[in-house]
Amino acid sequence: MEQWWWYFWFSIISLFGASLGNWIHRWRNPKCNGKLPPGSMGLPLIGETLSFFVTSNSIDIHPFVAQRMKRYGSLFKTSLAGRPVVVSLDPDFNYFVLQQEDKLVELYYMDSLAKLVHQDDMKNIGGDFHKYFRRVILSHFGHEPLKHKLLSQFEDVINHELQDWSKLPQVDLKHQTASMLFNTASKILMSCVPEENLGHDLSDILQGLMTFPKKEKALKLTSGVLEERMNLYPTDKGDLLEKMVGDMGNEAGLTKQFVSHALFGLFIATIETIAPTITLAAKYLLDNPSALQHLTEEHERIVKKREDAKSGVSWDDYKSMTFTHYV
Repeated sequence: MEQWWWYFWFSIISLFGASLGNWIHRWRNPKCNGKLPPGSMGLPLIGETLSFFVTSNSIDIHPFVAQRMKRYGSLFKTSLAGRPVVVSLDPDFNYFVLQQEDKLVELYYMDSLAKLVHQDDMKNIGGDFHKYFRRVILSHFGHEPLKHKLLSQFEDVINHELQDWSKLPQVDLKHQTASMLFNTASKILMSCVPEENLGHDLSDILQGLMTFPKKEKALKLTSGVLEERMNLYPTDKGDLLEKMVGDMGNEAGLTKQFVSHALFGLFIATIETIAPTITLAAKYLLDNPSALQHLTEEHERIVKKREDAKSGVSWDDYKSMTFTHYV
């Protein structure tokens, strides 16, 4: 009897061990119709998520990416937040993938992004809505709007902000830039400047892993402005919100909830990308006096060529800023 009981437990443990080993093997070697790039899937379930979220004080490329680039090259596989992922750091390959949308590849929103900009199932939206959204954004932020309207608006805002900053004992460049961007984006997106500037909150929101109080405050703002605009529609605002309100009955998935979340997402995209970039640009210029001098000289030459030195930046001025564009 005792010998039978021992064999029983030995069989159970052996079966469990074999199943566990097989599961780990399948985790580390996921199925693929083609050929997967090199890389590690990390630990079962959590993958390499912990390494990915390790903070870095360096302004260089994140250690998680740098280490894997050195080991595997510009294309590698991994697992983040429970999802198998292929990471590409190859510009040519990335461009190719973007050109193959709705051909070889299908647009997919990660769960975290879906929760950020929309509470419903974003898988039902698909590439058609993405194309619509991209088209609407380019019509308000693309080449023609920049040339005919936005360039002068940006210059006015920046000049006003710099005058205010000059009166401060010190300037937190990232936060002050975030506030400036929030006001500017509010005017362009919704034709209004809210009483409460949420630039500081939004500039830190991703570092706070989407803390609910900050997110809900921003969503309350966009939802309130949307409701007000829907009650007044049509207006002569001509902003992005006006366009989306007008299209709500014609575009599938363009609900009140999605529009308010999309506006929130645009605020995040504007502030979270531009504010750190300007901050880093300022740091690099201060660390490289020769580059700062080159930049200053370029703008002085542009001003000297103008018939009226106090006139605003023209489109020709903007196109001639060769070194500025490099910066």
